[in-house]
Amino acid sequence: MGASLLRLHFHDCFVNGCDASVLLDDTEGFTGEKTAGVNINSIRGFDVVDNIKTRLEEQCPGIVSCADILAVAAHDSVAALGGPTWTVQLGRRDSTTASLKDANSDVPLGIADLSDLISLFSKKGLSAKEMVALSGTHTIGQARCFVFRIRIYNEKNIDPAYAASLRQNCPSAGGDANLVPLEDGDVDGKVFNNDYFKNLVSMKGLLHSDQQLFNNGSTDADVKAYSLDSASFFADLANALVKMGNLSPLTGTDGQVRTNCRKVNGS
Repeated sequence: MGASLLRLHFHDCFVNGCDASVLLDDTEGFTGEKTAGVNINSIRGFDVVDNIKTRLEEQCPGIVSCADILAVAAHDSVAALGGPTWTVQLGRRDSTTASLKDANSDVPLGIADLSDLISLFSKKGLSAKEMVALSGTHTIGQARCFVFRIRIYNEKNIDPAYAASLRQNCPSAGGDANLVPLEDGDVDGKVFNNDYFKNLVSMKGLLHSDQQLFNNGSTDADVKAYSLDSASFFADLANALVKMGNLSPLTGTDGQVRTNCRKVNGS
């Protein structure tokens, strides 16, 4: 679940800040973010968060927000899989609303070009280099055939042997939910290292948006540097994750500490 929990934190923070809005379920009079194009049939881990929240409410009711749970779970997932560690700042509170519209517009898609990626991250105050470091989290996790099919059948900037191997598990039609590790060589997508960047240099980026980072563009040098120096990648990623975790948090008396991460208190 490590990659999925990290992704929840990312998809939360990129939509109106780190406020656990991504966890809210739809109700009869409320539409949350779970059915956004980047989320539906894709993000997961809600039951894990529920279990964490239940345990916390038993020990210290009303203290730890769902937004902080996502931040800590993301950190612990990365650390447990061999990635860097960092000091997780705490004190976020939970939103009482969510935005399907902003989820559809603010979270980068796997088909995004470099200019789109730079723009979306810039809107959140994150530099192109920080975007590259954060993209390195694709060293863990898996992607559905549906997300990368166009790339492996139609794009030219991909290693031919790699594309051929991917087609075995991702036919030109059907098999949309078939899973492949985001990083070539990581059989189950659970090893956190800098091989993602080595893959990009070898033209083995799985997603269109991955290979855009190394495609004769402005971020090529950052990718090359991280491919050669894992310590530099780990340090820059840790700093970028702290910065991302500080995106527009609700603090003080703003928002609330939800007792159930899936719904607003009193609803």
